[in-house]
Amino acid sequence: MSPLSARRAPALLLAALLLGAVPAAAQQAAGAAAPHPLSLEDAIRTAEQQSATIGIARAGMTRARGQYDQARSQFLPQIGASLGYTRTLRSQFSGFSLGGTSDTTGPKTESVCAPHIAGTSTPAERAAALAQAVTCQSAGVGSSFQSVGFGAVNQYVFGLQVSQNLFTWGRLTGQRAAAVAGQRVADIEFDAQRAQLALDVTQAYYDAVLARQLVVIADSTLAQTDELLRQTRVARQVGNASEFDLLKAQVTRDNQRPLVLQAETNRDVAMLNLKRLLQLPLDDSIALTTPIEQAPVPTLTGIATAPAPDTSAADRAAVRQAAQALRAQEGLLQAAKATRFPSLALTSGYQRLFFPQTAFPSWSNYRENWTVGVSAQVSLFSGGNTQGAELVAQANVEQARAQLQQTKQYAALDARVAMRQLAQAEAAWQASAGTSEQAQKAYDIDQVRYREGISTQTDLAQSRLLLQQAEANRAQAARDLAVARVRVALLRDLPLQQATGSGAGATTGTSSNAAAAAAPGTTPGATGTSGQTGGMI
Repeated sequence: MSPLSARRAPALLLAALLLGAVPAAAQQAAGAAAPHPLSLEDAIRTAEQQSATIGIARAGMTRARGQYDQARSQFLPQIGASLGYTRTLRSQFSGFSLGGTSDTTGPKTESVCAPHIAGTSTPAERAAALAQAVTCQSAGVGSSFQSVGFGAVNQYVFGLQVSQNLFTWGRLTGQRAAAVAGQRVADIEFDAQRAQLALDVTQAYYDAVLARQLVVIADSTLAQTDELLRQTRVARQVGNASEFDLLKAQVTRDNQRPLVLQAETNRDVAMLNLKRLLQLPLDDSIALTTPIEQAPVPTLTGIATAPAPDTSAADRAAVRQAAQALRAQEGLLQAAKATRFPSLALTSGYQRLFFPQTAFPSWSNYRENWTVGVSAQVSLFSGGNTQGAELVAQANVEQARAQLQQTKQYAALDARVAMRQLAQAEAAWQASAGTSEQAQKAYDIDQVRYREGISTQTDLAQSRLLLQQAEANRAQAARDLAVARVRVALLRDLPLQQATGSGAGATTGTSSNAAAAAAPGTTPGATGTSGQTGGMI
């Protein structure tokens, strides 16, 4: 090997390594950026796991379950325990003793007061014995009263309290009925929010698919205008086309480029909106795998997605919520009326008392208190509070009944609008199929005519524009049909959308009002909005 070759060998080796590393790095980057597939059902499942609205609805179910447990607990015994310790620093009974001389130097005399107290059997005798004890105190006779608590330095008290409602005139029954209705409202609301989220994800998913297809159509049109420009340049070179034809072809091609850029922007925005709804990183690359044409209806666990939709107004989620809200308000009215009547309860209390001389008691040295009783409570005068609460509860029942009737009307209208929109989408899809085929055939004929010099560039541009519109309408019809099918399939569990003359809808407030009405002790408002709803398709 020559010296020059020896000096060049390391440089050539380094260059070879660098050239080999560049394709490898490019392949790794391409592999890292490879989009992961995402079907419609995967998107709905991901949205349910990440949705804050679903989390709020799930929290509402937990809250309703807790309110039911609270209402049910009033039928069961209430048992409580207490433990207390008291250290006496100074007492009015200090130095008070019975049953011995106060002289601590001599021998103690035998108690003369304690036997009298222990031997008594009637209240009068016990009172006389206590009076004698006081006399003994003045005489200096001493026997400690600390064993029963008088002036005890250390006091331990262990207690048990038991209460059981015996009769409440329907107050507890009404509260429990309201809590049961609240649970059912929460369950229905959870399913409604799941169905609404599925519809929102479906709309965003197919919007992204539609935007992607519109980019393909725009790219195809741009390729057609490029081909037209190439043919016109060839014709211009051989003298078969004028300079004016060449300028028109070039302007047509240049005008198509902004349309392609706009379509790409719309596609990117639609993809970003889908990622936002799924709470995916905006930089993630995903590939949508569910087709837009003849799209299947997604299957949701616990949500009715039968091919034959249930359009009965009584089975709609909002109507079922309103019916449960009425039951809840009727239960609260029953509870409000019951406050006018006395309630009976059985009570019992048990205490074990310790008065040790040392810091810690002995479990066997104690005193006992045990009581059993029946208590009755009734409001004699409340200044109008009882009557006011009853009027509020009655008004809530009337409002809930009116809202139920109103919701049934909205449900019937909403079902008819949804079915009509599905029929319209199916008709538009069928019509677009023939139009797209005819537009493609017309454009092919015009291409041949233009190459043969029979047709003009204007005719070809007009045919191309009609083909582009037909393909875009076909894609839009496929999207509308797919969304309409999903909405009708989820119709039973979807929140209501009030139809207007323009076809757009505003969500009625039955879901929120029903949930508020079913909560015990709350007053629903006249209007409200559901947590996560979209406009009518």
